This record gives sequence, structure tokens and C-alpha cells, in this order.
Amino acid sequence: MSELVQSIPHGRIHELRLARPPVNAINPALCSALRSAIDDAVAAGAEGLVLSGGPKVFSAGLDVPWLLTIQDDQQALHDAWNGFFEAARAIAASPVPIVAAIAGHAPAGGCVLTLCCDWRVMAEGPFTIGLNETQVGIAIPPGIMQLLQRTVGPRRAEAMLVPGEMVDSERALKIGLVDELADVDHVLTRALARLDLLLDLPRGPMLETRRVLRADLQRALSAESMQLERCLESWRSDDTQRALRAMVARLGKG
Repeated sequence: MSELVQSIPHGRIHELRLARPPVNAINPALCSALRSAIDDAVAAGAEGLVLSGGPKVFSAGLDVPWLLTIQDDQQALHDAWNGFFEAARAIAASPVPIVAAIAGHAPAGGCVLTLCCDWRVMAEGPFTIGLNETQVGIAIPPGIMQLLQRTVGPRRAEAMLVPGEMVDSERALKIGLVDELADVDHVLTRALARLDLLLDLPRGPMLETRRVLRADLQRALSAESMQLERCLESWRSDDTQRALRAMVARLGKG
């Protein structure tokens, strides 16, 4: 198992903890490790999964500074974005329930990973979550828009996506972006409790009902819906490049 994703057994449930410090920025190696971790946990008999991250930042999203270093290599950039989409698809297609334990901030790609889970438990307090891509110059792929629409409804999603709004945990709970809040030290405990509730149900009917209800999630993440080539065209635009470089410059001064 790659050290980028730590697999921690909790009886019949396996916790998959993102472990790419300092903020679990998403790159191809992390995406590959996450896909493998899901497969390995299920093969080892896990009946449920918890996806967790850092104690202050669940995941800061895609590793934009690194992406800017490879953007002249069109194949590498294509593979990096596609690797992220494949990681999201792996979560969405998990044959067992998977709960997000969000003990910190979850912007952009970090939020996307949580939207692919069955249930989201977030820490109370000054933590934020959302798809803030437009704030940093990235046009959101249509399939990702559908993930948020599926979760909070079309009108609310539009109101959040256009300005790239981030919301705090209390607001996230109110609008349905997360399902439950817990003290930061008890987020994992509540995630495990949610899975125990599901796993105590008759297994076959629970899994079949889940499969049918999550079919739209997998359609949203299909290659047709994600429109990768259009996404890359937008990435290479002058507006996006200026915004991304300005963001990286701000990070460098922080």
C-alpha cells in the first residue's frame, strides 16, 4: 500500500486516510494510490470505507503549482486531470458504502472527492467546503457541476458555482452539502457509526438500493459528462493562466 493513502482497519470497516502533507494536494500519485486503496480494501473484505484526510485540511484540491510545471506537456496534463477524474469515479463506483470524514477544509478537488461519497461528516468550527474553482480561474467540468446539483439542488448549486462560493460547516449542513457535523475529534467516530448503521441492515437489499440510487452519480462522472478536452482548453486560456499564476504567487508569499 502506498504511503500516500494509509489503510487503517476498524473491524469490518477500513479507513483510507489521505497522507500527502502538508495539505493533501491531489496529484497523479495520490489518485493512483486512492484507486488502489479502494480495490485492496474491498478485496481484503472491507464491508464499508471511510475516506479521511488531514486534521485541518481534508484536501486542498488539485496540486495547481505542480500542474503549472507540466502544462507545456499536453499528454502529461491530460493524464493528470484524467487521473483525478478516475479517482472520483473509483469512489463513486465503490461496491461498498463509503463515508467522508472531513476534519478540516475541503475546497475544490477535495470537495469533489467528498461529493462522490455516500455520506459526509464534517467538523464543527471554522472549516469551509465548496467548489471555488471560478475564484482561481478554472471553469468547472459539467460533470462536477452535476455532482453539486445532485447534492444541494440546481438553484443552490448555480448560486454557489458561479461565484465559487465556499461555505462554513454550519452552512454546509443547512444546505445539505454535508450530512452531519461533529466535534473535530469525533468526526471519524461518527463516520464509523454511520457505516455501522448501514452494515447492520440486510446486506443484499441495502447494496442493491444503493447501487440503483447512485447510478446518476456515475453518469455524471462519465467521460462524456466530464468533457476533459474542453476542460483542458479552458485551462490553457489566458484568463485562467493569469488567475492561476496569481494564486500561486499569493501562496508563495503566505
